[in-house]
Amino acid sequence: MTSEQKEKELRSELDQKARKGETVVPGGAGGKSLEAQEHLAEGRIRGGQKRKQQLGVDGYRIIGKKGGESSSSKKHVHDHDDQHHDREHQTQ
Repeated sequence: MTSEQKEKELRSELDQKARKGETVVPGGAGGKSLEAQEHLAEGRIRGGQKRKQQLGVDGYRIIGKKGGESSSSKKHVHDHDDQHHDREHQTQ
């Protein structure tokens, strides 16, 4: 059996597993076939690289430290700061 035949057979087996719902490509979760999982994984990798370019290395570190705060948790922090600020002005 040639290497091309082996690769074709392996891809066929992986495609069958993917069609049964298994994730056979890292980052390909949700794809209904081997090809779909490959495309999903590629898109997810590109998306991460694009965000890294936009944010830069330092921006990525900041997000990592904050743990990816949601916008609602940020709003809560700002509301708390505003209330604290209002109290300071009321006492003066």
